[in-house]
Amino acid sequence: MLLAILETCRPRQWVKNAFVAAPLVFSKHLDDVPQALRTAAAVALFCALSSTVYLWNDLVDVEKDRAHPTKCKRPIAAGRLSVGAARATAALLGAGSLILGLRLGLDFALVAAGYLFLNVAYSLYLKRVVYLDVLCIATGFLLRVLGGALAIAVWTSPYLLVCTALLATFSGLGKRAHELRAAGTRAGTQRTVLLSYHPETLRWALWLTGLSTLVAYVLYTQSPHTLNFFHTTKMVFTTPFAAFGIARFGQLVTRPNAESPTDALLRDWLFMLNLILWGVAVILIIYYRP
Repeated sequence: MLLAILETCRPRQWVKNAFVAAPLVFSKHLDDVPQALRTAAAVALFCALSSTVYLWNDLVDVEKDRAHPTKCKRPIAAGRLSVGAARATAALLGAGSLILGLRLGLDFALVAAGYLFLNVAYSLYLKRVVYLDVLCIATGFLLRVLGGALAIAVWTSPYLLVCTALLATFSGLGKRAHELRAAGTRAGTQRTVLLSYHPETLRWALWLTGLSTLVAYVLYTQSPHTLNFFHTTKMVFTTPFAAFGIARFGQLVTRPNAESPTDALLRDWLFMLNLILWGVAVILIIYYRP
């Protein structure tokens, strides 16, 4: 049963909680051990919260998952994890995360509670409202960044929030485009809101959001705050990595396969190599002073 619970918690999806660590890196506190430890705790708590959400989603969507070609293999849908055990685990993880979150501050705990509330509302209703479902996904990423900033009590750059919101919206639209293509004629059975999406409109929205994300990132690298705070103009040199990452994501999610976007990205060596090179470049530019 423990393996079934772990599988339902989706450890591979925890990579999304790296956004919680963004304020630590971009506030120049990566080499501050106490702040790094608080960030690590915040990331761990958001991993627990996101696992709570995955458990809850699988409980709510169990019948639809059984009609899905790959989701039918999930533990609850396949009968390998009982509904009672899943509910108990979700309650324990959710309550425990919020209580422990108070150790990082009341503001952090409130953001964590907001993240949990948003996702419960998403599962119950908001995921059925076209485009609002994608905005909910984007809001979840914004709350991750805000939580990371509040955990270490640093100011959050508006550019960081704008870039996060646009990137998360781009990711959410990509997920819907992938699901719509993969589902085919069974779209309504697997996810009701897919019936309200038009493939051509979704494609244009995807690329328009991707372009907006890149423009916002370029503006961030050249903003007066960035130049003054980092004392360098070199952040603009990371733009090619951002451009390639956005283009590669768009290419991967529009491929006709049944693999989830997150799995496709994690298994794509070009995307992962580009992400690593971007991270190394950013850290060297911010922290290395010859």
